Amino acid sequence: MKALKILVVGVLVFITYIVFSGSISPYDLISGIVVALIVAGVMAGFTVENPLKPLDPRRWAWLIVYALYYFFVAEVKSHLDVMYRILHPKMPVKPGIVKVPYELETDYAITSVANSITNTPGTVVVDIDPNEKTYFVHWIYVRTTDPQEAREKISSKFEYYSKRVFD
Repeated sequence: MKALKILVVGVLVFITYIVFSGSISPYDLISGIVVALIVAGVMAGFTVENPLKPLDPRRWAWLIVYALYYFFVAEVKSHLDVMYRILHPKMPVKPGIVKVPYELETDYAITSVANSITNTPGTVVVDIDPNEKTYFVHWIYVRTTDPQEAREKISSKFEYYSKRVFD
């Protein structure tokens, strides 16, 4: 089981390394394998509980759908909203921090949604309360202070995809 964990983490690290280096030269392939093996050897024991989970092609399909939604829908809508607020003569902002509950189970899913919220213009996760299963989100224009309504407007779509990828 330990070898399978190392293999899974190693492959994921190698893919990430190659994607971010943007090169498949022999040097990058060899250094990528070396880095992947070292990182996997050190990290696999506590980063992967079930090494078969990342091998499920349905999770990868959902990850692609999640990325497409994030980059081409959520990001675009949020950027347009923030640009509107910046360019509007009265700069209509109503900032505040709202409680946003979540229904996720794994740390990966919780972190994925928190990162998606933070990287989307107009919102930033400033704290997470795992006991209450709540994000505290700074919102550039608070549309509601009701936690369930805020969840619907801020994070429900991210949760939908993240559950299918990580939980």
